[in-house]
Amino acid sequence: MKNEQKKRELPNTIVIILLIILAACIMTWIIPAGEYVRVKNEAGTSVIDPNQFSFVARTPVNPLTIPNHIAKGFKDGVALFLCIVFSGGAFRFVNVSGALQSAIAKVVKKYSNTIWVLIPLLTSIFTLICTVKGVNTFIPFAPILVVIAQAMGLDAIVGVGIILLGGAVGFSTGPLNGSTTTVAQELAGLPLYSGIGYRMVCLVVFAVVTNIYLVRYAMKIKKNPELSPMYGYTAGTQKSEEKSLDDFGPMTKTKSLILIIMAACLLVMVGGSLTFGWGMMDMAAIYIWMAVLMAITLRMSPNQAVNEFIAGMKTMLMAASIVCVAKAVSSILTAGTIIDTIIYGLSFILKAVPTILQGPAMYMINIVINIFITSGSGQAAVVIPIVAPLADMIGITRQTAVLAFNFGDGFCNYILPTSSALMGILSMGNVPYDRWMKFMWKLFLIWMVVGSVLMIIAQMIHFGPM
Repeated sequence: MKNEQKKRELPNTIVIILLIILAACIMTWIIPAGEYVRVKNEAGTSVIDPNQFSFVARTPVNPLTIPNHIAKGFKDGVALFLCIVFSGGAFRFVNVSGALQSAIAKVVKKYSNTIWVLIPLLTSIFTLICTVKGVNTFIPFAPILVVIAQAMGLDAIVGVGIILLGGAVGFSTGPLNGSTTTVAQELAGLPLYSGIGYRMVCLVVFAVVTNIYLVRYAMKIKKNPELSPMYGYTAGTQKSEEKSLDDFGPMTKTKSLILIIMAACLLVMVGGSLTFGWGMMDMAAIYIWMAVLMAITLRMSPNQAVNEFIAGMKTMLMAASIVCVAKAVSSILTAGTIIDTIIYGLSFILKAVPTILQGPAMYMINIVINIFITSGSGQAAVVIPIVAPLADMIGITRQTAVLAFNFGDGFCNYILPTSSALMGILSMGNVPYDRWMKFMWKLFLIWMVVGSVLMIIAQMIHFGPM
């Protein structure tokens, strides 16, 4: 039995990235070396001159130097690393306070008799929170949302769908996401949190479409329960029976203040980035202030506050490490002088695509890449150094290329069995993957179409830095 479990075990994300690093190293021995001439654009950003490419002498990378490139990735990515782990430390206080749990319970109690109001309200909560946090944060919430859904005559799919679909919209459009959007923007040479206006438009569009789909499904199975993919499913014990709304406690002044501090700090980050050009180190400092203010609000002792902050940092250590390890890919491709050759080859492929469809094509490329690299920050570190200059070449803004990365990395995670957020929430809600997919596949196709349309609009408006 143990041997069978080992065979089924999926490789760790870092293991996958290490294999990609090795493949990149081998590619430096196979792909001809080449270089573009780079010039400064009006914004002062170094961009490729698409008319000046030439092949140069090979500079293959010795596989024995891979650890050096990984170490360089940590050195060059220290600001990203600190920002990600400090965000984990800061949000630990939000989780400990129970503020989000109480806010959700309050909404449910008030609107439990109106499905068409309650479902959009609940998904909106997860959408807004997941603009800054990953959906896997809410794995423990699955049982109670399943209880709520079943109490309203719905099924477990609606319960887990409220978290997964609501979170998917917030995470995948990425207006404030520190582990995907800002990482990608930093790598693309864009101002942090830039483009937030159009991203919010995308968030609203996806939220409306997603809620219509989920509410229609809920109404349908409430009227005809046999139409639910969960109909007749009795395997396993519903973990959701172990909790109730009262377990979350009332919404106190302290909990309200915690949410106010969180919102205020996020507003300061966005304002500082767009107005004063703050970078990752500044964001990391704001997360420390956020933690300090919340610790004071929760009346924690210094020792307790530090312990909680470190515990929160540990939850983000893997994500932060993935970013730095993945940076070794572009480091090796650059050292081997083949990154421009890859861009040169990809430009011919994208130029063969009708201009209006180049943005959607980038979106689809990122979906394929996400099958292999499910970590958003890791995927950004691998693909953005390539697609940002590629976007320059084919006439797409770098902001549009980052948006394609966001869509491709985000929405795909809600159909992939390798996604920890998806499988964790389905497991806690006792929803088999195959039954989830019977509900989900149509919505994913809708997301692809909507995302493609939004990518075309981004091209047409020359979606830019601000």
